[in-house]
Amino acid sequence: MKRFLIAAAALCFGTASMAQEKVYTYEFKDIKVNPATSVKNQARTGTCWCFSTISFLESELLRMGKGEFDLSEMYIVRQNYNRRMDDNTLRAGKGNIGEGSLAHMCTYAVDKFGLMPQEAYPGINYDSKTHNHTRLQSYVKAISAQAVENKERIPAEIKEGLFDAFLGKVPATFTYEGKEYTPQSFYKSLGLDMSNYVEITSFNHHPYYQLTPLEIPDNWDHALFYNVPLDDLVRIMDYAIESGYTFVWDGDVSERSYDFNHNKIALNTAVDLKAGKVSERAEEMPVTQESRQRDFENYTTTDDHLMHITGIAKDQEGVKYYVTKNSWGYERNGTGYMHMSENFVRAKTVSILVHKNSIPKDIKAKLGIK
Repeated sequence: MKRFLIAAAALCFGTASMAQEKVYTYEFKDIKVNPATSVKNQARTGTCWCFSTISFLESELLRMGKGEFDLSEMYIVRQNYNRRMDDNTLRAGKGNIGEGSLAHMCTYAVDKFGLMPQEAYPGINYDSKTHNHTRLQSYVKAISAQAVENKERIPAEIKEGLFDAFLGKVPATFTYEGKEYTPQSFYKSLGLDMSNYVEITSFNHHPYYQLTPLEIPDNWDHALFYNVPLDDLVRIMDYAIESGYTFVWDGDVSERSYDFNHNKIALNTAVDLKAGKVSERAEEMPVTQESRQRDFENYTTTDDHLMHITGIAKDQEGVKYYVTKNSWGYERNGTGYMHMSENFVRAKTVSILVHKNSIPKDIKAKLGIK
C-alpha cells in the first residue's frame, strides 16, 4: 500500500511538473518581407530614432537598386546634438537635451549635412567597442545649463570640441570604394531625396487629413505630422509593405506585453509576456480610435522607442504581425527581430515615417501630398 501511495504521488508530481513546463510557441509565416541590412546595436545610447531611420534609408537604397550600404548613425547623432543644444539655449533651458528624438530629425540632418559610411565615421572615440553616451550626455547637460546661465549660445568651438572628443573628428573628405567624397557629395551620390519622406500619426484631438502638432517630448522641434484615422494608418503600413517599401515605427515598448528577449513578440494583452515563456495563447484586447486616444492622454501609451518595420507575417492562427527590426544587437534574442501584432501596433503606435509613394492614392490625395 505504501509503495502504491508513493507511486501515485510520483505520478501526480510528474503530471504537475509536465503541466508547469507546458510552453505555447508562436509560429510565424512570412507574408511579405522586404530587404534590410544587418542588425546594428545602439548599445548604451538613446539614439533609436537615428538607428531606425538610418536602417530605413539603407532599405530604401536596396529597394532603389543602389546596393547595400552601412551608413554612419553617429555622424547624424552629432548634428542632432549640436542643433538641440542651441534650441535649448533659445528656450531658456526649457528645451529637450536628452538623447531621444524622432525620425524626421534624422532626415532633416541628412538633408542639411549629408551622410557618411560607417567605415568613415564610426563615432566612437573612447575606450569601448560599443556606443556609450553616458559621459557625453553629462557634458551636454552641463554645458547647456551653463549657456542658459550665461544667457548666450554655446560657442561653436566648445560644441565641436566636445563631439570631437567623444565621437571623433569629422574628416573634410573621405575615400569610399576608391572615390573621394564629402558628406554632402556622398549623400548626393546615393540618389536619396529626404523630401520624399513624411511622418504620419493618428489621434482624434486634432482634425484628420491635416498637418497637426504631435505633443510628445521628443518632438522638441515642434514638427507637424499628417493626422489620419486609425484604419487609414494601418492601411498605409500594409500598403507600404505590400508595395515593397519599409517604414520607421515610433511607439510604446514599456508594456509588459512587449517582450523582445524571450517570446520575441508584442501583443495587446494583459498577460505579462516579459515574465518568460507563456503556457497558453494570450488573448488580445480590441483597439478603437477612442481607446488609443485615452491611453495617449493618460500616458499609458508613451513615446519610448523607434524601430524599423520590414514586413508582414501571420501566426498559426492567422493573426497578422509586423516583422520588426530592432537596434539592440543580436545578443538579446538571437536575431535582433521581433513580431508585433496588428492589435499591439494599433494600440501603441505614436507615429510612422514612410515614403510618400508608399501611401495609398486615395489617402495621399486627402492629405494633399503630391
